[in-house]
Amino acid sequence: MSRQEVDVLVVGGGQAGLAMSEHLSDAGVPHLVLERDRIAERWRSQRWDSLVANGPAWHDRFPGLEFGDLAPGDFASKDQIADYFEAYAEKIAAPVRTGVEVTSVRRHRGRPGFRVRTSDGELDARFVVAATGPFQRPVIPPIVPDDAGPLQLHSSSYKNPAQLPEGGVLVVGAGSSGVQIAEELRRSGRAVHLSVGPHDRPPRRYRGRDFCWWLGVLGKWDAETPPRGAEHVTIAVSGARGGHTVDFRALAALGITLTGRTESYRDGTLHFAPDLGANIAAGDANYLSLLDEADAYIARNGLALPEEPGARELGPDPACVTDPVRELDLAAAGITSIVWATGFAVDYSWLRVDAFDEHGKPRHRRGVSTEPGVYFLGLPWLARRGSSFIWGVWHDAKFVADHIMIQRDYLRY
Repeated sequence: MSRQEVDVLVVGGGQAGLAMSEHLSDAGVPHLVLERDRIAERWRSQRWDSLVANGPAWHDRFPGLEFGDLAPGDFASKDQIADYFEAYAEKIAAPVRTGVEVTSVRRHRGRPGFRVRTSDGELDARFVVAATGPFQRPVIPPIVPDDAGPLQLHSSSYKNPAQLPEGGVLVVGAGSSGVQIAEELRRSGRAVHLSVGPHDRPPRRYRGRDFCWWLGVLGKWDAETPPRGAEHVTIAVSGARGGHTVDFRALAALGITLTGRTESYRDGTLHFAPDLGANIAAGDANYLSLLDEADAYIARNGLALPEEPGARELGPDPACVTDPVRELDLAAAGITSIVWATGFAVDYSWLRVDAFDEHGKPRHRRGVSTEPGVYFLGLPWLARRGSSFIWGVWHDAKFVADHIMIQRDYLRY
């Protein structure tokens, strides 16, 4: 890349970067999108083979393009999602350069804008949008030593059951990734333990409507902050096998042994917190409260949606909940693999500006950084609960684009 100047540099060519590009193009703002790999690379290479979207095709998309090969209620595979974003980039003629990594962004001294270094040269940008999203650095808690015996890998490196050595598997994490991977492994014939932490457990569908619809009409996607104490609570929901409500009792009936949170390791034995029953109960309460709100909404609006009394029948707790495993000798239990479905951390080491707090988290309001000229996009709770979802990031990008246009107008005066 020869030395050039751009009005807006967008770093990242995934869903956030493409949403940003569309709104900037619509506003006539010159910009460039740099992506170090391929468009939507993480959907292709950092997801397991059988992954599908957790939301139906009518919901988990941008407004300007439908999934042409899916019915509205279907759940797109990871490859279909990646293909969708490639098609979207072509549709909006996004100025994306792939295979170019941004290595540093620093503010100019004595003049506006930023000096940007990349794997293909340098450029100057008046504004920079960090659209790399939240899935930058896989997080594996430092609990089990690398030389403890079992193969350890993050869920982003898991592909399929055949990838793992013969033997049992411990899956740590009760969010969407953890429960889907645990179920896939169990259905493949593996002995599986699943370590369950705090979680929300919405119904996949209720009274003829998907949970994405319910969260929309009940205003929950628009919540601006998570409930106190629930900042790190995961959502256990699945689009696998046509979509179904995650039911930990059903997972236990399938043969999965549930445990509490993974706390510590010593001399070949893992120790679990005594919180499994409480975590299951809290997930049940979240599930039932959404049913209550949905029923009230139906009554309030006089909707003719079918009754579903069976949805409230939870059944008895399995033995692994009433008499939980508190410690597990990995060798004696035949555990040869541990899959850590424990989330990600952001990595803004390339963004060398004063835009972060003492914990390294971006300081911003709705994506507008405290560092003038720098913007963030694609982060969880950036502006509301839906911010990290495909459709949510599109709306957040519109706000950021509007802010950039206002600042450009001031600068032209």
